[in-house]
Amino acid sequence: MRGLAAESTINNIRFTIMSSSFLPAQYAHPYEIDPKYGKSVAYFCMEYAIDNVFKIYSGGLGYLAGSHMRSAGALRQNLVGVGILWSYGYYNQIRAEDGSMAVQYRRKEYSFLEDHNIKFLIHICNSPVWVKALYLRPDTFGTAPMFFLTTDLPENDDISRSITQRLYDSNPMTRISQYIVLGQGGARLFEELGVEPEIYHMNEAHAIGAAFNMLARNGGNVEEVRKRFVFTTHTPEEAGNEKMDINLMHNFSFFDGLSLEQVRAMLKLDPHEQTFNYTLAALRLSHMANGVSALHGEVSRHMWEGYSDICPITHVTNAQNSAYWQDAELAEAFIARDKAAFRNRKRALKRDLFRVVGEQTGHLFDQDTLTIVWARRFAAYKRPALITENPVMFERMLQRTNRPVQMIWAGKPYPTDFTAVDIFNKLNRLGEKYPRCAVLTGYELGLSRLLKNGSDIWLNNPVVTREASGTSGMSATMNGSISVSTNDGWVREFARDGSNCFIIPEAKLGLAPEARDRSDRDNFYSILESRILPLYYDNKEAWMDLVFTAMNDICPAFDSDRMADEYYTKMYNI
Repeated sequence: MRGLAAESTINNIRFTIMSSSFLPAQYAHPYEIDPKYGKSVAYFCMEYAIDNVFKIYSGGLGYLAGSHMRSAGALRQNLVGVGILWSYGYYNQIRAEDGSMAVQYRRKEYSFLEDHNIKFLIHICNSPVWVKALYLRPDTFGTAPMFFLTTDLPENDDISRSITQRLYDSNPMTRISQYIVLGQGGARLFEELGVEPEIYHMNEAHAIGAAFNMLARNGGNVEEVRKRFVFTTHTPEEAGNEKMDINLMHNFSFFDGLSLEQVRAMLKLDPHEQTFNYTLAALRLSHMANGVSALHGEVSRHMWEGYSDICPITHVTNAQNSAYWQDAELAEAFIARDKAAFRNRKRALKRDLFRVVGEQTGHLFDQDTLTIVWARRFAAYKRPALITENPVMFERMLQRTNRPVQMIWAGKPYPTDFTAVDIFNKLNRLGEKYPRCAVLTGYELGLSRLLKNGSDIWLNNPVVTREASGTSGMSATMNGSISVSTNDGWVREFARDGSNCFIIPEAKLGLAPEARDRSDRDNFYSILESRILPLYYDNKEAWMDLVFTAMNDICPAFDSDRMADEYYTKMYNI
């Protein structure tokens, strides 16, 4: 179902009649749809970072999806978001008595979600499970219309209720059930509403159950499904794409009544294939897929080139919503090219950040000291501890009396990623030794904003080609923080080394991991000592020129309005 756009002529004047929302009246878009965005789209994602009070996200995927929903609303697109209402969120990151990281789960209640008694049954493990859809009004947070699904209902048994309680539950059986709720549940939602989106957009393959729901309804017409589905992949390594035993998936009712023989035939699998690959299924049941940076598009095409019957893979580079992320006073000073006003506002924002540093760690940071921040999801390939692994250089950096440096880390490891949790705790113990070093807990939208507003340097040092895009540096740059980064992800499309950021030279190909890390670490310290510190402390005018150039280059190219527009032109309207 789709709102129509048409051209008409009166008195030789051509005008366009705006298309209308495809949703029923009580959920309709609160704006006239722009005709170039008239095709109706359902956007599926496991997590959305929309506002700090709405804790249903874990990291970059959610931040990206939240920005997309804001831009979809601002551009007047005929798009609706579908997600899951996580009763306990991801987790609350707190400190144990000894200061180490601890995990807390606490039920959340959200009075701003509207209950219109949209309730229906799906099947999980051949048993009926009730799903309710709650509605988020677009004017609540400035997004497109959105629906959030929950099984945490009194009509369900305890096991069924637990499905939507914790985002990315550590139990793989629960995660299969979560994907069924998002995919099949989301498809059933539109049946209940009496509408049919023209395009189903899977942001990651978690929602592939929606395609099997459509196959079950249309008699197994794969080509019809392919016309309707598009897929965004965020995973740059084949081994990182989730797989599961296909018999187990069948037993969980994942294929919505289709037999294993039918599923294998539809996915062009060997008749004896026992593994279900979520990403491969999405590539074979979509008409278009995309990586999330130019480099990631290349990596993805190479990764999947040996597989037949997959859709084309292009790229739509991730972006962040400047209207949400950029501090208004910094933006005003930047537009006026008022360096004094910008510096004054930046000092005030650093004061706000350092108040949190003091409250959490007892350290008093200085507003006139160069402040480096590393903040994102804690994972080994992102190398949060890279610069600490040369203890001599790290200590020298933090104990300088001339051109001093302050260092902050923040981010949430996956609760059962014990390697990442251990790294977090080791960094936290460094904070006990060095008063210019701090590790902060509670990395959510609110703290993320403080860090991006208050940092001078945003450090990003993943192993090259391991970061599909990475977006935290975008919103940091929008607030006058300079990226120091390995040459990976979105940065390749932005970087002009020394003019708008600093790029850590790529290590030689073929080096062992330890040698590669040493090369990246040594190059970071060389850039810091020879280029960043002299510029920041001895040539403030040139530093401000660097900041303003970076802010000029970041928008509109890395604003999510560009991204949301590009999804229509490169993915939906094909």
